Amino acid sequence: MKFGTKAIHAGVEPDPTTGAIMTPIYQTSTYVQRSPGDHKGYEYSRTHNPTRTQLQNALAALENGKHGLCFASGMAAIDAVIKLLAPGDEVISTNDLYGGSYRIFTKIFQNYGIKFHFTNMADLSKVEALVNENTKMIWVETPTNPLLNIIDIKGCAEIAKKHNLLLVADNTFATPYLQTPLDLGADIVMHSLTKYMGGHSDVVMGALIVNNDDLHERLAFIQNACGGTPGPQDCFLILRGLKTLHLRMERHCQNGRKIAEYLKNHPKVEKVFWPGFEDHNNHNVAKEQMNDFGGMISFVLIGDKVEDATHVLEKLKYFALAESLGGVESLCGHPATMTHASIPREERMKAGLSDSLIRLSVGVEDAEDLIADLEQAIG
Repeated sequence: MKFGTKAIHAGVEPDPTTGAIMTPIYQTSTYVQRSPGDHKGYEYSRTHNPTRTQLQNALAALENGKHGLCFASGMAAIDAVIKLLAPGDEVISTNDLYGGSYRIFTKIFQNYGIKFHFTNMADLSKVEALVNENTKMIWVETPTNPLLNIIDIKGCAEIAKKHNLLLVADNTFATPYLQTPLDLGADIVMHSLTKYMGGHSDVVMGALIVNNDDLHERLAFIQNACGGTPGPQDCFLILRGLKTLHLRMERHCQNGRKIAEYLKNHPKVEKVFWPGFEDHNNHNVAKEQMNDFGGMISFVLIGDKVEDATHVLEKLKYFALAESLGGVESLCGHPATMTHASIPREERMKAGLSDSLIRLSVGVEDAEDLIADLEQAIG
């Protein structure tokens, strides 16, 4: 199946009881057994739920994986992955990382004896230089949040294989429409389904997709034992969102290109971060591992003043000032005080995330209206 057909059909089947074409919401906590241990594959909804099963199957299919696992949030999915490790283990990750990931790494798991190294992963020599006998995992986020840096997944996979490490790829910004990390050598793909996969800003959920049976078994044990699972209503909403993922992503990419080019030519804009530009760091890697360049854009105004950025954010109308991204509506944000506020300013500045950086999640509205909105806000 090509991607559009897969988004609608793969991993889901009509309800065997009624023939319902849409997966029913199995709003139940438990299931009747014929005899002790004699059941129909479902015992308790923390462990399994038919609505969640269909969603997990669909996600696995879209990522060209074998197993999918859903969690109550993207953070719950990250939590499950790091619980594969033990005190004394070390993880290498990017220095341009989603603030929530940085927070759980440094404020939670570091307290349990797991060490994290943050480096510029656009340069793979810096990644391999950090590998030692305690290293167990490489955590990749590409494109990164919010500087849209591109990390070579295949190159990281070669390093991981050489040193017998787990490679995890956060694919939230790209979605499987733009790249499939398992095909490039990743062991685990992570998603905040809240974003593009759901696409309508009405649900919070996370997911992991793997090929390895043993890895799936270990993560499924953590999923059930720790209990960070989503409810069936939320699973239904993500299933609904997946059916238009290809259509939405196509429009996000089209609009993203127009907005990025508009901003690059604006006399008041100093720098635009968007992987589709030839002068963007690792643009050639993006061309090779992605099908397009997405609808996420960050930019800095000339002068790099916080008050100027604040003025623009307050004036935007179609771009709503709000946390999150990936919905059909356009959003704008100020990473330094919103999504990345948990990262110390010194660390943010080292990575190039200035106090005045503006991040845009370009929606599926008419691009001309979005450009007009930016024009009136920037001046």
